[in-house]
Amino acid sequence: MGGTKSTKKSPAVYDESKIKHLSPLEHIRLRTGMYIGRLGDGTNQNDGIYILLKEVIDNAIDEFIMGNGKQIDVELKENRVKVRDYGRGIPLGKLVECVSQINTGAKYDDEVFQFSVGLNGVGTKAVNALSEYFRVVSIRDGKMAEATFERGKLIKEKKGSVKAQVKNGTYVEFIPDTEVFGSFTFNEEFIEKRLWNYAYLNAGLTLNYNDQKFISNNGLLDLLKSEIEGESLYPLGYYKGAQLEFSFTHSNAYGENYFSFVNGQYTSDGGTHLSAFREGFLKGVNEFYRKNYKSEDIRDGMIAAVAVKIQSPIFESQTKNKLGNTEVRSWIVNETKSAVDDFLHRNAEVAKVLEQKILANEKLRTELNTVKREAQAAAKKIALKIPKLKDCKYHLEDGKKGEGTMIFITEGDSATGSIVSSRDVMKQAIFSLRGKPENMFGKKRTEIYKNAELYNIMMALGIETDIEGLRYEKIVIATDADNDGFHIRNLMLTFFLGYFEELVTSGRVYILETPLFRVRNKKETLYCYSEAERDEALQKLGSSAEVTRFKGLGEINPSEFGQFIGEDMRLIPVEVKTLKDVPKLLEFYMGKNTPKRRDFIVKNLLAEVDA
Repeated sequence: MGGTKSTKKSPAVYDESKIKHLSPLEHIRLRTGMYIGRLGDGTNQNDGIYILLKEVIDNAIDEFIMGNGKQIDVELKENRVKVRDYGRGIPLGKLVECVSQINTGAKYDDEVFQFSVGLNGVGTKAVNALSEYFRVVSIRDGKMAEATFERGKLIKEKKGSVKAQVKNGTYVEFIPDTEVFGSFTFNEEFIEKRLWNYAYLNAGLTLNYNDQKFISNNGLLDLLKSEIEGESLYPLGYYKGAQLEFSFTHSNAYGENYFSFVNGQYTSDGGTHLSAFREGFLKGVNEFYRKNYKSEDIRDGMIAAVAVKIQSPIFESQTKNKLGNTEVRSWIVNETKSAVDDFLHRNAEVAKVLEQKILANEKLRTELNTVKREAQAAAKKIALKIPKLKDCKYHLEDGKKGEGTMIFITEGDSATGSIVSSRDVMKQAIFSLRGKPENMFGKKRTEIYKNAELYNIMMALGIETDIEGLRYEKIVIATDADNDGFHIRNLMLTFFLGYFEELVTSGRVYILETPLFRVRNKKETLYCYSEAERDEALQKLGSSAEVTRFKGLGEINPSEFGQFIGEDMRLIPVEVKTLKDVPKLLEFYMGKNTPKRRDFIVKNLLAEVDA
């Protein structure tokens, strides 16, 4: 037996040679997620390419906020972005440093930038480092400075004079780097949504984008009007103070919906400013009516937009989705309370309608509580744990450990089986539907408690009381790519949009995309998500390659399935353009079976499925 070589690897040498020093720009390129959150190909509104655009526009917005320049020009052609503001212009002698050296900038000086978002001084530097081409020009009082970079490295710079009529300001031009982002495409809708938000949050500012103009004269009032259009029970309430602005109304929808902002940054996960606004609203309403209405009765059906301006905002992540400053709470609560009380005193008709809504919510809650007790008693008899739920170890309430948790909602046992054997038991839970859930379109909330399956989904998600109890970061609908799968998908979306709309509007709901085809020869296996990808794979592997068509998730071998719910998982976010679209969408897809809907399904869905 002697002479057999050991296959055991020797441990890696750890000495001085392994210690590396990265320049700040190298660090941005190596650890991109720390600076812009995620990469992506442009199909999600939070993908990195939109963060690059946002960082450049944020600088122009900061100029406007400080009273410099009332216009921003944005142009996008073939992935080349151009942004021109008419502010003060970056100081010419510091132009290169300001766009390439971390921790260099004027945003540390409260007198120069009072309510800036980009207080970490990283924004433009990250854009520079992550662009294959980056050019910046600053114009100040007839003088100019220009610098051009490639992947963060200075290629050339020049200084000179400009014609007298050329206005002060900064011009930035960049192309996101395909070495970092891979193949990507900008989505016009996402850009337009961002630009409208900038316009609503900065009344009086004009943003020109290609051939369009974005301008708002009434701030958050315009934002809310555009979102709900005709869905409100009473004319919109509105308040604007020195640092706090909000608009609100109620509709007949369930739950609450908020659009919250800090220094112009959309905070999709809210934070201390939003919870303070909600508390202040509750106090203001109760003070006006001299009652002690419960918070859920006052806020159910409420839609509001809230924006605050604060110095030194502390966000809970680099992408600034949630505000952490605790010192803002008391003044926001008091200012909101006072403003709501004042608004109701000045609008007697609104006060009457709002009280009717509160009383209706109270009545519905009482009915719900009765049904809840019956449902909970029945649930206890069945089992102590939720049937059909295979839970994971960590949940959102576990803080850091709860990040990345998700629940797959699957159809049938075969699909569930594939996921069960390949999932990450720490962070991936599964809820298996018995079949097609009930169509809940147009039904009262009490009906959830009469439907065991939907009741169990609600309890599994932890959202019975409110959305803040959500146990998973993502809800993933995983159904087959056939007629039944599409129908189940629509039924689940109807359930969420009908009763828990905020899950969708806050970006928590996704569709799992799984391959339709497997193409393989003896050397290589390729998975394809469309017929076009299948044809490309056949071209690559040869026409003699074996092609398998997966008609359901259960047909994919569990040993293969792991990669489709792992690091390279393809998730399509469920997005709704505006809240006003929800009732029309649900009515069309899930309402009465009209000839128009039948024609649409035949042309758009069945054709795809049968291909």
